[in-house]
Amino acid sequence: MSVTAAADTRPVIALAMGDPAGISPELTARLLVLDDVREAAHIIAIGDRRILEEGAEAAGLTLDLTAASLDRLGEAGRDRHIFVDLENLSPVDVTRGEATLAGGTFSTQNFREALKLANAGAAEAVCFTPFNKKAMRYAYPGYDDEIRFVADVLGFSGKVREFNVLEKVWNARVTSHIPLSEVASAITVDGILGELELARACLKRAGHDDPKIAVAGINPHAGDGGSFGMEEIDIIEPAVAAAKARGYNVEGPFPADTVFLRALKEGFQAVLTMYHDQGQIAMKLMGFDKGVTMMGGLPFPLCTPAHGTAYDIAGRGIADVGASREAILLAARMAKRASALSAAA
Repeated sequence: MSVTAAADTRPVIALAMGDPAGISPELTARLLVLDDVREAAHIIAIGDRRILEEGAEAAGLTLDLTAASLDRLGEAGRDRHIFVDLENLSPVDVTRGEATLAGGTFSTQNFREALKLANAGAAEAVCFTPFNKKAMRYAYPGYDDEIRFVADVLGFSGKVREFNVLEKVWNARVTSHIPLSEVASAITVDGILGELELARACLKRAGHDDPKIAVAGINPHAGDGGSFGMEEIDIIEPAVAAAKARGYNVEGPFPADTVFLRALKEGFQAVLTMYHDQGQIAMKLMGFDKGVTMMGGLPFPLCTPAHGTAYDIAGRGIADVGASREAILLAARMAKRASALSAAA
């Protein structure tokens, strides 16, 4: 695709290479040659060129990229995607299929630079190919998850939440990475309202002007009128009523074992679940190869494929780029809409 500088309205996306011992190098290479990705966004990929070339070789691809340093990005142009070579990992130091300090250091360095680009306004969104949390913790002991790392790097104190996204439905959740034994006590009316507010805002940024959100119960059969627990009556129903009073297009609570079927049948754009696996299992069954994880609440979109590093197929050239592609395209849509809304303000 040829785009003149004057007509090029594609958002810039900073793409951090993920764990080098898994499929991230191959996925990064595959993304950089996709025509629809090129049409949707101008990518600044960050990592080590030697690792990227190994991924391209595994995928049977030849890459055509512009090389640039972080301090000379403004001179690189937009005719081709850009690769910033940090020269931060030799292939001889990669143990394929294994979480290591070297791999975690590589990933955290790439992610940090991508976040800094977006924070400085040099990119309008951030994406990354899969990280391995064990490796990331080797390199960054305080690494609980991506949200914690982003907050540390940017000094960001606002509320950030993880959304799982498929083409037809999103999944937001009230609690996330906590033990199941703590879930019920962590659910409050204010907590549910806050998550509905953030989900609604993120859905609107993705193009859903009046998003319809279904709320799941926490107990079997959504409590069955109090027979199996009172959380629906005491907490979830009042939260839904309060959200409706604010003008939100929200319904529930619905039994968790059917709420996603209802969402697809009745045109809900999102389901708010009460805990991590209540939504994750359904989403991954519906679209493991297309699912996207999006961090909502940041000043810019941050997206990644919802699957992991797939150590078992690393280097075999069979990694499915579908979810990574969807992550880039979602980030591009959200960034473009944000720019349009800003221009109209």
